[in-house]
Amino acid sequence: MDGTTTRGPGRSVLAIGAHPDDIELGCGGALMAHVAAGDTVTMLVMTGGENGPGDDGQIAGRRAEQQRAAELIGARLAWGGLRDCEVVADSGTVRRIEQVLRETAADLVYVHAPDDSHQDHRAIAAATLGAARRLPRVLHYQSPSTLAFAPSVYVDVTAHLAGKLDALAAHASQVERSAMVEPDAVVASARHWGAQARIGYAEAFQPTRMVLDLAPAAPAVPASVPAAWALVPAHTSAMPAGRR
Repeated sequence: MDGTTTRGPGRSVLAIGAHPDDIELGCGGALMAHVAAGDTVTMLVMTGGENGPGDDGQIAGRRAEQQRAAELIGARLAWGGLRDCEVVADSGTVRRIEQVLRETAADLVYVHAPDDSHQDHRAIAAATLGAARRLPRVLHYQSPSTLAFAPSVYVDVTAHLAGKLDALAAHASQVERSAMVEPDAVVASARHWGAQARIGYAEAFQPTRMVLDLAPAAPAVPASVPAAWALVPAHTSAMPAGRR
């Protein structure tokens, strides 16, 4: 990313993960739903996955896999420049996340759940909470290594589950070597959360903050209405009669 602010016609969404394939596992279907809705999506992968399954010769391949997965999702890809298993929630990590938040003008962030057995996941969650401290919408996703997870926000991914599986399949080195990237488990999890949400298939999120934007579009003001009246917020007339 070149440092310029980029934004599509809808919301700007930033998904942050410690390693390649973390984002796809946690919120790949939701990101596809955002793209389908016209939102701009950026994926910030903080490390190259240097200590994942496979030797050091796989790192260039893992970066290529991540690029392909981002393309399948319809997202832009940014890298954090940190090293796998050496991530700390220090000022440098916070600054890198803040930089991408500025570049994307994101107002919705997805990131790891803070209670996780992988130290990188915990560190990225903590650093993101610092970097996004002024944002109104921060949602945490579940990883295979998440310990405690109490979601209350769900995204319907029924139409995007096959696409999520395709994006995960792009990480062939992990699908082949890691039991944590198991397509059947991904489908089962989506069905479980879908049942909880009373829909088909869902991804679940634990919010730090989730502000709903319910402001209606401003109605046209008839020419006969005095200009001062146009300053009265539309919501003042929304209360039912007899309840004012």
